[in-house]
Amino acid sequence: MPRAKACRRARRGDALISTGRTTAHVTRLVHRPAAGEERVVAEDVRVADSFLARARGLMFRRSFRGDCLAFPFGDSVTRSLHMLFVPFDIDAVWVESEEVRAVERLPAWTGVGRACGDTVYELPAGAAAAVDPGDRLSLE
Repeated sequence: MPRAKACRRARRGDALISTGRTTAHVTRLVHRPAAGEERVVAEDVRVADSFLARARGLMFRRSFRGDCLAFPFGDSVTRSLHMLFVPFDIDAVWVESEEVRAVERLPAWTGVGRACGDTVYELPAGAAAAVDPGDRLSLE
């Protein structure tokens, strides 16, 4: 398999910061596999579109609200996720220009993930089981 292009490390100030205080809602997240039919992965997608929404993520929540939490950043750099103060497992998907770069199951409390992407999706554990690198994910 050819190696993906190199991803630069995130620098302070790289995050796309919005002045909005609430999390925007998007209709759905669609999975288009390299082979096979497209399917809807999540019907209720929340977009973390402010600095505070991105910083909080899923921390301090007792359960997953909605089907997916999306973190759009605008540029593609190495992005890290942690599960500190998140009491449930999730699937994390790193996407670059709608192409899946990495998929990881992160365990509650101790999980850490890192990959390159311009968008990161957090889904309930098992929701991204059929999503593979090279597939396409898009918000509609």
